[in-house]
Amino acid sequence: VQLQACGGGLVQAGGSLRLSCAASGLTSSNYYMNWFRQAPGKEREFVAAISRSGGSIYYTDSVKGRFTISRDNAKNTMYLQMNSLKPEDTAVYYCAARRAYSRTWDDMAYWGKGTQVTVSS
Repeated sequence: VQLQACGGGLVQAGGSLRLSCAASGLTSSNYYMNWFRQAPGKEREFVAAISRSGGSIYYTDSVKGRFTISRDNAKNTMYLQMNSLKPEDTAVYYCAARRAYSRTWDDMAYWGKGTQVTVSS
């Protein structure tokens, strides 16, 4: 099983980025797909989750209204559209999969290596 996140980069505050997470070795439609992030010196935190069908979506409060999670099960791919980015969004972003809903990193069954997002002020 492999989850490969990409799309990170350097962007100015107020800008946008779109992250992608491609899954291989599993049928992603059987899993809740999640985004987590870890800023330097901080704990890894939950960002967003999307249910197997995409019918239920969850966000941490700090990204509501700015980030949008989506998925394309035909492509085994998940996305995170990030708008109105702030310097405090700077972190390594990880995608992860679990059969049931959870906001806890330790509960995840599979995860990828992460992609760096840096937002300059």
